Amino acid sequence: MSISAAEITKHNTAASCWIVVHGKVYDVSQYLEDHPGGAAILVRQGGRDATAEFSKVHSSDVLKNLPSGSLLGELDKAALAALAAAPPTPPPTSSPSPPLLAAEAAAETQASSNSTTRPPHIAHCVTANDFESAAARVLSANALSYAASAANSELSLRANAASWARVSFRPRVLRDVARASSRASILGLPAAFPIYANAVGMLGRAHAGAEVEWARALARRGAHGLLSTMSTSPLEDVAAALRDEQRKLSPPKDDDGAEQFPPAQLHFQLYPHTDRAVTLSRVRRARAAGFRSLWLTVDTPVLGKRTADRRVQAAEALGLGLARAAEQAAFGRRAHAPAGDLQPALTWADLAWIREAWGGDRPLVLKGVQCAEDARLAVRYGCQGIVLSNHGGRQAHSAPDALSTLLEIRAYCPEVLGQLDVFVDGGLRDGADVLKAICLGATAVGVGRPFYYALAAYGAKGVERCIDILHEELVTGMRLLGITSLDEARPEMVNASRLLNEMWRPEKSHL
Repeated sequence: MSISAAEITKHNTAASCWIVVHGKVYDVSQYLEDHPGGAAILVRQGGRDATAEFSKVHSSDVLKNLPSGSLLGELDKAALAALAAAPPTPPPTSSPSPPLLAAEAAAETQASSNSTTRPPHIAHCVTANDFESAAARVLSANALSYAASAANSELSLRANAASWARVSFRPRVLRDVARASSRASILGLPAAFPIYANAVGMLGRAHAGAEVEWARALARRGAHGLLSTMSTSPLEDVAAALRDEQRKLSPPKDDDGAEQFPPAQLHFQLYPHTDRAVTLSRVRRARAAGFRSLWLTVDTPVLGKRTADRRVQAAEALGLGLARAAEQAAFGRRAHAPAGDLQPALTWADLAWIREAWGGDRPLVLKGVQCAEDARLAVRYGCQGIVLSNHGGRQAHSAPDALSTLLEIRAYCPEVLGQLDVFVDGGLRDGADVLKAICLGATAVGVGRPFYYALAAYGAKGVERCIDILHEELVTGMRLLGITSLDEARPEMVNASRLLNEMWRPEKSHL
């Protein structure tokens, strides 16, 4: 079907919305109400070439989620050039918004204007927290709320951050700490430090280089990384970027001529799809691409209430006159999760076929364990690792922080700590705090949002600097604690009594 640029520009309303992606024309009018990011995003791109905006978030394979018949035809180079030159026809404006949502729309407008503002010089980033304010100067309100949002009234998010401050160190003195090594092991693989870059979906929202740039930064620092199912870049491209960067590197040596850090490794985070065939395809692709372990997310049978996301999406929709879409967004009907991408019927029995597809020669990890009973079950079902996590405070309202769950395991099933790797994540912003988790029996700590913000503000260089900051804080913390190796970390080196006082205790033991 031959379509002119002039014809395409006419279809930029909710009633008739056409977009162009990679030279192909799609009628997305019937998909607006199902778009996970909200109808406003599509309508804003209506009648235009949306390839650049599309590529910030999605890989091309998501286009198959469009309704049958959405593809209208292709454009040749001349038509694409004409479309780029054609002035967009403005969509109809909305009626006045309610005060709260008008304020949200104003905030979005301000954030959009900030998208051309340069972040401060990277030298100003001295802590992991510093990257968030830098990223706020370049991200849109939608991209910022996507990363920053938390569940309900954000109790889980705040508890995560507070938990690290509620454990204090008990340093030992007069010990030789002239040299210290943060070397660790993650699922049997050597690691430069017990910190890994946690899975954050759609990194293309943060930076055009997306997960590819993220992976190159990990390679240059020898860091382990967990790639999200919701990656903007195809997982094969991310794995290839890591290998390519590693080939370019000449591993730095220390004073004794030994390599300073082992090679970076990638692991794959899996959201099980309602269609088993889709899940199996993801698992097999990750295995074929060389990912070293599979981390099955188990804390997301449904999407939590992402309050800030809902407000931003509602404001965007109202700004384009899409009252119905705004109402849908405010109730979480459009919240960054494509239909079918979350499986509410997943059970322990499903681990069998997932493991069979993944293969028994590579580790399987459960991500999102939040109580001692499930930690014990993970051992029983043959998992090699668990992540104590409440999904960055984005899922269950008032969920336990990871350190509290770790203490619960220590109290009621301590044998688990010797039977699989136990990871924790959520709220960590200081590398020295990693030691608290290690002292209490954790294997490593995941860090997510700071790397999203660092990538947004500074690209791969920001990710590298964030890693350097956390690593330097960790090593300094080790020396001030009086240890030179993580093998020396012990429970008696921390005081967790404040968390222990509030730890769950059964009325009648059933563990």
